[in-house]
Amino acid sequence: MGQTHDSRRQFASDNYSGMCPEVAEALQHANSGHSASYGSDPWTTEANALFQEVFETDCEVFFVFNGTAANSLALASMCDSFHSVICHATAHVQTDECAAPGFFRHGLTLIPLAGEQGKLLPAAVKSAAENRRDVHAAQARAISLTQSTELGTVYLPEEIAALSKMARALGLHLHMDGARFANAVASLNVAPKQITWEAGVDVLCFGGTKNGMEFAEAVVFFNRDLARDFQYRRKQAGQLASKMRFLSAQWIGALKTGAWLRNARNANLRAQELETSLLAIPNLRIAYPRQANAVFVHLAQETFDALQERGWYFYNDVGPDGAARLMCSWDTASSDVTRLTKDIRELSS
Repeated sequence: MGQTHDSRRQFASDNYSGMCPEVAEALQHANSGHSASYGSDPWTTEANALFQEVFETDCEVFFVFNGTAANSLALASMCDSFHSVICHATAHVQTDECAAPGFFRHGLTLIPLAGEQGKLLPAAVKSAAENRRDVHAAQARAISLTQSTELGTVYLPEEIAALSKMARALGLHLHMDGARFANAVASLNVAPKQITWEAGVDVLCFGGTKNGMEFAEAVVFFNRDLARDFQYRRKQAGQLASKMRFLSAQWIGALKTGAWLRNARNANLRAQELETSLLAIPNLRIAYPRQANAVFVHLAQETFDALQERGWYFYNDVGPDGAARLMCSWDTASSDVTRLTKDIRELSS
């Protein structure tokens, strides 16, 4: 979008935000003296224990630098080169990861499906998985769902359970891209286990970067059998941090203090305020239900251009019908929402 650094808080992406104080403090604490490398440090041990507390189960956790690697390596652990993964047509693994799943597991293909509000439906999954079972076609091996979705909606526990039931019937694994998993937990007000392993999720890619961390993603295996060779995949992919404590410490700062959930709740609340303010502006239409920290609104091109001239940056071509996406972050304030909606109201009139 060609913008330069701007001190104002923007609505283009929750990747724009910096570190929250709890994570910055945890990193500073870890930056003291020497410690064992490659995960053999006390911070990594503590972070792993915190994940087991949060999810209330004996899961296996691996830390990586970014979401593309997390998703792609997770899918690679489930699939062989002649397999395919069923996902939504708007899923990040399909639209924004530069064919990385097929890079980390050479030959792996994706089967993108349509679905209302960015969600997969069991019937559509069944049809896609059973479409070609002969030797000439890639064989479906996994389902990848995004929570919250790329359109800002959220899968309910029973919807995940239904997809899991279908996956089991078809002999498929269930992967969850949780780049904004914290926002889904906050939106649903459920325990994390209720929308992961209790609902049948095998592997979760838990996003931290969009939720107040610097660079921290966690691949959480609830099906520990799938984690058997993951340590080698991570190393081969260049995702094994030598100074692992600086990845692990970020999770300690977020999980131990509860900041991960507070941050998500703030982002969701600001998005709710934003939606309410936009609905009060005549002739504006919200594209999808706001269920997490994103608001999709249809703006005239001249309004979008004028907002950019005033220094606002956001995407105007997200989703199947090209709505503008306004994304709230852990540090978005009510005053930011007021300032943006004031400009939208003036320019729309």
